[in-house]
Amino acid sequence: MTHQQTEVSVLIATPHSIARELLMVALKRRANFKVVASATTAQDALDAVKSADVDVALIGATLADGPLSGFGALRQIRECSPDVKSVMLFDGSEHNLVVDAFRAGAKGVFCLDQSTFKSLCRCVEQVCAGHIWANSSELSEVMDAFSQLAPMRVVNADGMRLLTKREEEVVRLLAEGMQNRDIAKELKLSEHTVKNYLFHIFDKLGVSSRVELVLYAVSSTNKLINQSTSERVAELVD
Repeated sequence: MTHQQTEVSVLIATPHSIARELLMVALKRRANFKVVASATTAQDALDAVKSADVDVALIGATLADGPLSGFGALRQIRECSPDVKSVMLFDGSEHNLVVDAFRAGAKGVFCLDQSTFKSLCRCVEQVCAGHIWANSSELSEVMDAFSQLAPMRVVNADGMRLLTKREEEVVRLLAEGMQNRDIAKELKLSEHTVKNYLFHIFDKLGVSSRVELVLYAVSSTNKLINQSTSERVAELVD
């Protein structure tokens, strides 16, 4: 959403009243943040993004609806208000849920008991600016999930390939955690050539970092897998 000022409008959705109030008070003290709504349930969060001008939604993994109900809220917000960028809040380390959070529509994940409030503010700013927020261990979870997927294909909304076969190989190796020199060795290329490939890949996909590239590729591949599954189910029904 566009604002004349740099102020970021925030929704806070968590079932814990004390934590919610503390976050609201702390964010309100920051000149560049404005808390426009709060919520305790998935429906409250959905109603809030429909009625308020929300830039970033901070959604607890578990809401008052029940365990992990925040994931449903993420999916609903993505469907009804795609301009709203969401961050999944975890009370503790929940690495096994990180991939699911991004699949549900989160643009960032944040562990409240392992990071500072200053880091949370930075997370909100970065996500609002269109970036992905995840630390190295959380990104590792995404990469592990990526490595277990079917052969990677980066496609657009119509299912058309966006990268050449060689560019897809570069992305696959990057997602496995390889650095440029390792990718160059694996593909028998120079590091300079690998850097050129990455430059063109970033430009084609409109991403600006290796983290965003991996998440883009994972999302694209998941869409293909889901589409293929749906087609097989349709064939069985017919």
